[in-house]
Amino acid sequence: MKAVPSSAQGPEPLPGSVPSSAHGPSDEDFEAVRRQLGRPPRGILEVTSRCPSGHPNVVKTEPRLPDGTPFPTLFYVTCPRLSGAIGTLEASGLMADMSERLQHDEELAAGYRAAHEAYLAEREAIAHVPEIQGISAGGMPTRVKCLHVLVGHALSRGRGANPLGDEAVDLMGPWWGRSACAPAGEQAPDAI
Repeated sequence: MKAVPSSAQGPEPLPGSVPSSAHGPSDEDFEAVRRQLGRPPRGILEVTSRCPSGHPNVVKTEPRLPDGTPFPTLFYVTCPRLSGAIGTLEASGLMADMSERLQHDEELAAGYRAAHEAYLAEREAIAHVPEIQGISAGGMPTRVKCLHVLVGHALSRGRGANPLGDEAVDLMGPWWGRSACAPAGEQAPDAI
């Protein structure tokens, strides 16, 4: 298994995302993610995006978890505040609207397909997992079924990497709030 550096960071980071280094998570990062999730994290390769406070908000995961489970979600949202803001957008019906727009907006559909292909290529560069070959996450490339994945991808790779992820980040506004990070011990939902 080979690590892929974060040098693919887009030219413009999105609001609420501070680029992270291309090395594995530090002990402090691992502990912060454990607190965010309320359980030990699995298969973390690196922190790909941080809150303005410096805490992890998205991690890059192995395509096969240590227990052997195939895991298509390359960019996993860990920050409870970010996860909650994304959940609010999901509950608003935004995903159905985005999926509908993909059927009629050729430029949007092409950008979303490019995001899907880049996601697959980056994951394949880490490890080949036949069970998830050709399957990205979040509904890409034809529909939207999970904004967490799209936002994680956008925050990790910068503006332009995922057009619907960019849109969701912009709609959330300053999700990190005045304190710039979630309270200690607050948990993210397991459904991310």
